[in-house]
Amino acid sequence: MSDVLKKLTREMEKVQEPKRFVHTQGVEYTAAALAMRYGEDVERAQVAGLLHDCAKCMGNDKLLSACEKHHIPVTDVERRNPYLLHAKVGSYLAKKEYKVEDPEILSAILYHTTGHPNMTLLEKIIFTADYIEPDRKQAPNLKIIRQMAFIDLDAAVKKILEDTLDYLRSGDGEMDPMTEETYQYYKNYNENKKSEE
Repeated sequence: MSDVLKKLTREMEKVQEPKRFVHTQGVEYTAAALAMRYGEDVERAQVAGLLHDCAKCMGNDKLLSACEKHHIPVTDVERRNPYLLHAKVGSYLAKKEYKVEDPEILSAILYHTTGHPNMTLLEKIIFTADYIEPDRKQAPNLKIIRQMAFIDLDAAVKKILEDTLDYLRSGDGEMDPMTEETYQYYKNYNENKKSEE
């Protein structure tokens, strides 16, 4: 393990509750496995996996005030559901506190909950690893998605978005419009891919 990874692992262990740290390590591990499968740089995937939830330990008020202080834009949905801001604040902290310069790692942290249309390979890896890591138990279709992730990453991304939207629609949770937009993109993308085969 590189010095950078050792240092970041120690930092996350300090700031995260034990359960969250187990999740973080699971995402790092899964991101590394997906990176090996798809030819992404393994250490970049591990750094993004380690830091994806670096702001998750902050309360709602702290997340909102961090956005105000650092001029991070907040949507109406995020203002009503400040916990959604952990990805934006996390991307900011990764750069300022943890000295990550790689824009793609910062972007993978930024979009790990909603995704966005036409994601890079690293962004798709972190988005997927967050959902399928070994400690995750609750999500429906988890077994299928875990297998799918190592066969067709785009299909796995679409299925994660589909299940996330179904879950949000069935409860009281508000959805970030970006999740819906990303789902539509990957739905069309996967349909076009099939028609070309």
